[in-house]
Amino acid sequence: QRLGCAGLAGALSLSLTAPLELVTVLAQVGTWHCRRGLRGAGHSLCRAEGLRALWKGNLTACLRLFPYSALQLAASRRLVILFMDELGHISHWRAIMAGSLAGMVATIVTYPTDVIKTRLIVQNRLEPSYEGILHAFYKIYHQEGFLALYRGVSPAILGAVPFSAGSFFVYINLDKIWREPIVHFTPLQNFINGCVAAGVAQTLSFPFETVKRKMQAQSPWLPHYGAVDVHFTGMADCFRQTVKNKGVLGLWSGLTPSLLKIVPYFGVMFSTFEFCKRVCLYRNGYIESPLNYKLTPGVDQSLQPQELRELKLLRRENFEPRKSALEN
Repeated sequence: QRLGCAGLAGALSLSLTAPLELVTVLAQVGTWHCRRGLRGAGHSLCRAEGLRALWKGNLTACLRLFPYSALQLAASRRLVILFMDELGHISHWRAIMAGSLAGMVATIVTYPTDVIKTRLIVQNRLEPSYEGILHAFYKIYHQEGFLALYRGVSPAILGAVPFSAGSFFVYINLDKIWREPIVHFTPLQNFINGCVAAGVAQTLSFPFETVKRKMQAQSPWLPHYGAVDVHFTGMADCFRQTVKNKGVLGLWSGLTPSLLKIVPYFGVMFSTFEFCKRVCLYRNGYIESPLNYKLTPGVDQSLQPQELRELKLLRRENFEPRKSALEN
């Protein structure tokens, strides 16, 4: 149920912020759409390919959520247990490290879907090189080889280091910013903390993200070599060519729409997740209504859903009046 709630919340938030994600990727790759800035990129794309083009690659991103979330959750649980001390406690730094390592495991396993998403975004929807997700997977594998599905994985892994450092920097200073202990934070404070942490971490790791997108998009089999604004032979050369041709700030191309996406993304995700969680708690019998968290009277909240259902069934059998033999 938790995985289902997270998947639905993630898919909805991804779909609503897909145009900003698309503009971010186009700016990172350096396609012609982004020569006029954020607003001009969206306008140029809609005029050239239609309004539906703003959601290119979104289905791939949504389908990737479920295996990614499942792998990340399983790996995170194992790593948290591994990083715990003898008393079962874990520090903020170790918790962030466990989450980052779990994210890296999930990223590596599901990485081919990220490559496909980038290819679908940069291609022309009216003259597509790939007809869909499966066709893209098949064509990349047969034309460019299996390793092409992992092109750009090195900067993706390296980018986890500044991402973790940025998250850690924010979280260790939260009590100083709010001037109260972390355990007393309200939901609004936690939401703001998450957005700020994501913004700082994303800004620090963004150059690696930019290089990853360029490496994913570049291909001799695609028109205009994948529409990448620089040509390179590897990760280090991609950094070098980007700085040489676009300047240092070229490594942060697309950061503005990426940061603009954070607040609506987390806002929709948290609110959807909370509502789905309340629906599940209500259906399981723990709360009176899916509109609030008011506990159901007389329910042992420590019981698992299956145990609670079995207990209700047992009570019903004990208290229902038995039918007479004549009625039977």
